[in-house]
Amino acid sequence: DYVATGHYARLQKDEDTSKLLMGVDENKDQSYFLWTLTQQQLQKTLFPIGEYEKPKVRNMAAKFGLPTAEKKDSQGLCFVGKLDMKEFLKEFIPEKSGDVLNEQGEIVGVHDGVYFYTLGQRHGFTITKKHPDDSPYFIVNKNIDANTLTVSHKSDEGGLPHSKTEAMLCDVNWISKTNPDIKKVYSARVRYRQPLQQCRVSFNTSGNVKVTFESPQVINSGQSFVLYEGEECLGGGVII
Repeated sequence: DYVATGHYARLQKDEDTSKLLMGVDENKDQSYFLWTLTQQQLQKTLFPIGEYEKPKVRNMAAKFGLPTAEKKDSQGLCFVGKLDMKEFLKEFIPEKSGDVLNEQGEIVGVHDGVYFYTLGQRHGFTITKKHPDDSPYFIVNKNIDANTLTVSHKSDEGGLPHSKTEAMLCDVNWISKTNPDIKKVYSARVRYRQPLQQCRVSFNTSGNVKVTFESPQVINSGQSFVLYEGEECLGGGVII
């Protein structure tokens, strides 16, 4: 009748509406991953550990004699176990050597295939044209058709280049089925554990959702944008 999960999140249920709240443990809060859930799904969902901090959960697991009491925190694909993502993907996707380009379009290295890399990644590819005093390269663009990666050095501010204050969203889901107030300032994240950033949400004549941040953000297509009002996760969308 219900699905109980180990996510660090909470529910506040009224007669007809379920609100998704952050977990009590701010360091473990996983509401960011749950923004696609609907009212129908939340009515049948339980988050039994969302009210506790991680040390308390471990103490309870030890008390009940559960084998997970001393288990290390899961990383990556928690249902599969410890693995290297690139090695996992190689079981299904063949390697295909390609060029690594700098922002001027010059070939500066090689890689094993664009499918194995994520935007923002700084390891796993080989830079062949480099100097001893070069700062790290980060992936800032992937061209699937040409099988090329574009890389750039870190900016002086410590973030990736191409920071933006605006983003457009697709596949939007508002958990309460109510659009955000365009006059309000909300908080949001574009990646897990990122400090909450202030923003506004607006809608154009085509119904597309636009997000405007108060300070520049490192934003890439495909990231989840998740909106909050206080402790409540209002939903989100995929950055175009």
